[in-house]
Amino acid sequence: MPKKEPYIRLPHRAVVFVGDGSKALILLNEGDGLKPHLVVQQAFEDENPPTHEQGSDKPGRALSATEPNRSAMEQMDWHDIEKHRFARTVAGALDRLLGELQTERLVIVAPPRTLADLRRSLSPTVQKSIVAELAKDLTGLSVNDISQYLAARS
Repeated sequence: MPKKEPYIRLPHRAVVFVGDGSKALILLNEGDGLKPHLVVQQAFEDENPPTHEQGSDKPGRALSATEPNRSAMEQMDWHDIEKHRFARTVAGALDRLLGELQTERLVIVAPPRTLADLRRSLSPTVQKSIVAELAKDLTGLSVNDISQYLAARS
């Protein structure tokens, strides 16, 4: 049986967040659910090079007073840490923008890990305004293609 895509409800004046760990768009639907017209409100792009370009040294080693052996410490994943920080940054911007636009409807489209980071970072007020979530990465699409993709899901 083919996997069915989830239904997305995209009301008029709903804010649509499309993002991943390094890019994000906050859009406003000036159309309706059947014919969305998404207008860019804010765009974010984070420069996040791979960990090996960010780290400056080898991971350390620990020596225990009770054990004769040394143990290696795990290398910090700076790339992953920056993705989490970026999610917190855009969550704060989303909170402010929802207040400015005076809308209480939010649709979030993000890959599963980014979606989880956003859920942890959003304020309770913003969490109550979520009308739909889609665990999908659409950051590589144009605004027009995002509109068409979401219109096909309504």
